[in-house]
Amino acid sequence: MGCYAERCERARGRASPRYAASLALVEPEAQRYYLVDVTPDITRQIDLIEEPGFRARAGERRPFDGIFLTHAHIGHYAGLAVLGREGLGMAPTPTYCTAAMADFLRTNGPWDLMVREGRLDLRPTEPGRWHRVDDRLEARALLVPHRPEYSDTVGWMFRGPTATVLYLPDIDSWERWELDVEDVVASVDVALVDASFYSAEEVPGRDIRDIPHPLVPSSMDRLQGRVDRGARVVFTHLNNTNPALFEDSAEAAEIRRRGFEVATEGMRIPL
Repeated sequence: MGCYAERCERARGRASPRYAASLALVEPEAQRYYLVDVTPDITRQIDLIEEPGFRARAGERRPFDGIFLTHAHIGHYAGLAVLGREGLGMAPTPTYCTAAMADFLRTNGPWDLMVREGRLDLRPTEPGRWHRVDDRLEARALLVPHRPEYSDTVGWMFRGPTATVLYLPDIDSWERWELDVEDVVASVDVALVDASFYSAEEVPGRDIRDIPHPLVPSSMDRLQGRVDRGARVVFTHLNNTNPALFEDSAEAAEIRRRGFEVATEGMRIPL
């Protein structure tokens, strides 16, 4: 927003726009649908779910069987605003998050109105423990170190009948995490991890230490051994300044050369 550097201008001209990081968990046979983080782009992202059952339910104001939230930074929950009374008018929906995130939603407007009206059926979740969501899906929140201005932050692990996925879009640093990211990656089939910045020089006029994230090259160095042994690591949550957003960039080529991936809109991962 308000940036007219080369990468931002190029992004504006893309035929296929890129949106803020989010997941949809889709169970087409059971017609169950879950959303992981509700971004400011939700009004367009929702159209990427092409299942006929979902589209019928969206028209009935009950598109999701549940919502999972990672934390209270605007790219991850601000889209809730358009699901409330002045937008979709969403029916009561289980909303899984930490106790701190639930307290933030309960005590700050306009989210508190959605809670009082029952649209957000808050389900505070204890990090570190698996809990069953339905007969084919389990979820586990993992606390991670990340700027706690309004809430704590979690990544989510989702376990289906055939695979387990890690979704960890934000962390300040791998070194500060009480868990070993290499062990966590080894325990899942696919890991989608924070790739906000490729280099510390991407944001001119700002001190990147104020918005800390592990840089992509350092994450690759740390996880290279796991990838070489068959782990699948997908980078997500790329800032608009990150050159790896463009498939023809040298940075994106280096990511592919080393056996890593960059998430794309509509990417499907069987669970």
